[in-house]
Amino acid sequence: MTESSGNVFADMGLPEAEEELTKAQLASHIRQAIKRRRLTQAAAAALMGVDQPKVSALLNGRLANFSSERLMRLLTAIGQDVEITVRAKPRNRAHGRIRVVGEARA
Repeated sequence: MTESSGNVFADMGLPEAEEELTKAQLASHIRQAIKRRRLTQAAAAALMGVDQPKVSALLNGRLANFSSERLMRLLTAIGQDVEITVRAKPRNRAHGRIRVVGEARA
């Protein structure tokens, strides 16, 4: 057994693993918002300004045609705020990182 790094994409040796994790986390927030609002795929598509097959792809984790920037725009289109905070990394870490942090909502 090998302990996970916390990024399944990095553990699988994929290029751009951090970007893939970021996209997956943003897509998860979109899924949660759609579920909370009880939107159909068609209704979500209308709100986000995309077609229903794109919503289906997004909800099923097919994110190859979505950039992080586009996913953030989709989040704002369905009524979510997106905040980006930039700060210095801790000295004990060699590289900076990207994280998606969301508020828990009931």
